[in-house]
Amino acid sequence: MGFFAFLLLGLIAGAIAKAILPGKQGGGWFITLLLGVVGAMLGGWLGGLLFNARVDEFFSLSSWLLAIGGSVLVLLIYGLITGRRSKA
Repeated sequence: MGFFAFLLLGLIAGAIAKAILPGKQGGGWFITLLLGVVGAMLGGWLGGLLFNARVDEFFSLSSWLLAIGGSVLVLLIYGLITGRRSKA
């Protein structure tokens, strides 16, 4: 998968993760892109480690599911971090 395809996958996975999680998450499209790319990397790494899944194709269902799952996980962690800062 190329660099721009990976960025596009991260942006879309981050947007889907924000739509899945309830509540209002902060950040604009750039934060969504960063969280999505980090989530896609995390999801791909965990998928390869736990399920021996290959995530080298853009139009692969496993690539998308792992990227969205990783993005949800990263978004939850991001919400915990930013939530603690706003309360203090």
